[in-house]
Amino acid sequence: MTNFETVDFYTDPALVENPYPYFEYLRSKGPIAQLPRENVLAVTGYAEALAIINDAKTFSSANAATGPNPDLPFEPEGDDITEQLEAHRDELIATGLVVCKDGKEHANHRSLMMGLFSPTRLKANEEYMWDLTDKLINDFADKGHCDLIAEYATPFATLVIADLLGIPENDRIAFCEKLGPPPGTVGEEVSYEDSQVLGMSFLFEYFGEYLAERRDSPKDDILSKFAHDKFPDGSTPEVFDLVWISAFLFGAGQDTTARLLGASLRVLCENPELQTQIRNDRSLIPAFIEEVVRYEGPVKCAHRLAVKTTTVAGVEIKAGTHVALLYGACNRDPREFEAPTELRLDRPNARKHLGFGRGVHTCAGMPLAKAEVTASLNRILDRMMDIKLSEEHHGKPGEQRFTYEGIYTLRALKNLYIEFTPVR
Repeated sequence: MTNFETVDFYTDPALVENPYPYFEYLRSKGPIAQLPRENVLAVTGYAEALAIINDAKTFSSANAATGPNPDLPFEPEGDDITEQLEAHRDELIATGLVVCKDGKEHANHRSLMMGLFSPTRLKANEEYMWDLTDKLINDFADKGHCDLIAEYATPFATLVIADLLGIPENDRIAFCEKLGPPPGTVGEEVSYEDSQVLGMSFLFEYFGEYLAERRDSPKDDILSKFAHDKFPDGSTPEVFDLVWISAFLFGAGQDTTARLLGASLRVLCENPELQTQIRNDRSLIPAFIEEVVRYEGPVKCAHRLAVKTTTVAGVEIKAGTHVALLYGACNRDPREFEAPTELRLDRPNARKHLGFGRGVHTCAGMPLAKAEVTASLNRILDRMMDIKLSEEHHGKPGEQRFTYEGIYTLRALKNLYIEFTPVR
């Protein structure tokens, strides 16, 4: 049995499949609790997390994607490390990601990204995704079974982002191949980290060449426009900045949406009465999506770095402290959500969850993700009856087992094997 007093949240595989008992243990220590790792505090309280998220001057997002791994490239000194952080910022992992930027730099990069989410572009993209749902379902519908993650959710999310960015049709197959399991590894155990490294390497190479070419020789396409976009002050971004944004949209948007789809179908399979209710009344889908994000959202945690010594909920947080915002715990805080371990479609405050972030770092792709899951659930329910989990792969009801990616940032099902009766 795992000893919660000494367990390492960042490395212990025992916490991967079901982290919620550990989150409740931390909650019993208070809304902000010290982790065994030196200089790391975990936040399980909703109100406390929101206070930290909304105080960007005290809590930097420089470590948002990785937390305390690796250690800071400097030794924090004093009660204000703002200047130290800026002097070493380029040495941090993933510093180019928009989620890891602060202040004006974050606002500049976010403005470029939001330009890709214009109402006109989203409308055209939504029309594409509805057609795509049927094309992908056609590949396995007659079999009456599939691995929803590998055969639908991952390629669907990848192709939707590819369409949003205007990736040429003849390049999209390569995106699915490069962002799926590495070549020659089908049936083998491939670490999530290895697949991410390979995927990001491909994205950086592709967008680096493509955007540089479009800046020199623009065409009438989305990426040409993106290559010539300006920051709000009229200055021209480096191509490298645009590459980071493009790669981030794929890395974040594709992966989290695929995992949200997996979580949604798992919930429907485990709750057949709920499945029937939503099948018969599709107007419930938006509320269902919000409740799944709260209950079993794909983002398990994010991080902040205290740049100034401060106090939150009576806990002193020293400058240089890593703060783990455990969204999976905050969204089940009983002080904020009544009966938090229950799925309730009529929950009045379900949309207050932190699953898409809050404040200046609210997920830019939130409307897109919701549209993707809405289209997918509608067409899956149209074309599949009596959807249930495969006992062969997941076990009998009450004894079911699931495999999740061994990472601390995402709640990510590796596979979801389902069986169903095709609607012909």
